[in-house]
Amino acid sequence: MNDPTPPAAIPSRISRGTPEFRRTTLAMFAAGFATFALMYCVQPLLPVFAADFRVRPVSASLALSLTTLTLAGSLLVASALSEAWGRKPMMAASIIGAALLTLISAAIPDWGTFLALRALIGLVLSGLPAVAMAYLAEEIDPKSMGLAMGLYVGGSGFGGMSGRLIAGILTDAAGWRAALAGVGAIGLASGLLFTASLPASRHFIRRPLSIGALARSYAAHLADPALRLLYAEGFLFMGGFVTVYNYITFRLLAPPFSLSQAEVGTIFAVYLVGVGGSAWSGQLAGRVGRTRMLPAAITLELAGALLTLSGALWLVVLGIALVTLGFFASHATASAWVGAVARGARAQAAALYLFLYYLGSSLAGSLGGVAWSEAGWNGVVATIAAMLLAGLALSVRLATLPSLRAEVI
Repeated sequence: MNDPTPPAAIPSRISRGTPEFRRTTLAMFAAGFATFALMYCVQPLLPVFAADFRVRPVSASLALSLTTLTLAGSLLVASALSEAWGRKPMMAASIIGAALLTLISAAIPDWGTFLALRALIGLVLSGLPAVAMAYLAEEIDPKSMGLAMGLYVGGSGFGGMSGRLIAGILTDAAGWRAALAGVGAIGLASGLLFTASLPASRHFIRRPLSIGALARSYAAHLADPALRLLYAEGFLFMGGFVTVYNYITFRLLAPPFSLSQAEVGTIFAVYLVGVGGSAWSGQLAGRVGRTRMLPAAITLELAGALLTLSGALWLVVLGIALVTLGFFASHATASAWVGAVARGARAQAAALYLFLYYLGSSLAGSLGGVAWSEAGWNGVVATIAAMLLAGLALSVRLATLPSLRAEVI
């Protein structure tokens, strides 16, 4: 019997070194940049919100926690909608819509409405993260996947740094409203670049939305022990990372450091460590194996968190850099691993990972506020250390799973 689909008719996957790979990685870098800039630009401004709107630090943290919470919940539906609407249209609408909402938020006069808009930004942004991971898993050659995912995560790191840095500098110069307007404009430009650069899907198969099929795909992924552990890892290392960045600003603005908002924003330039480190770690994981790379990355994040206990500013900055490098290496490794382990319905597999990832950001980010109020920075670091030690234990457990013992990539 003849094969009804000749091999020549099957589109090849995008490989490193081709023009399509360069266009794809540019677009995904821009997507990661916009997502993290729009999401985290408020993080260095939490003390400003607390003073301007006369709310407690734990309430100020809701400017970020509500965004990540609605993002987490919406991911579970957004990934399924992308199966019906298409990967690229969903991602482009997500970036551009969130950028426009950020521009609007700069003019909001009261705290309640501002928080509602930040929650809506999370809802709109949900159309990108899980879909981006699914697009890369479908379109990129497996041998080039580590680099592609690393560059996407690197774009996230650059966006997170730029959003924080720009927000800090503009806030000192012209106020927090000008800062949010500036970040929103940059996010809009990134969305347009993404739309112009990303190649159309060649391996995507459109499927009608089915709640029953969606529930079955989620149940199948949750039945996989390796995926369950990877989902828990995302919750823990993201929770530790966000807690550092949420409350380190409060510490650095206060004595003995007494830094300005712009100086604190400049310190966030250590995010560049994450930009380069994510691409590097993606390639390194391909050589040494993810079962070795993940615990090493979590250990690095933990060591950085402990360094921030120092009273010397240079050691605190070094600690933030190590936290950043460890986090992005963990995320690049675990997110690529989810795509490799999942058997079909990769958008849903990625959505579950990111659901726990952003849930960790929301819950741990707010829990850190309680620790800060009750025990200061020592309490915050103790909370972070507990999460990362749990993540380290789970990474060791991952390496013992029979299905992963022989894993090389």
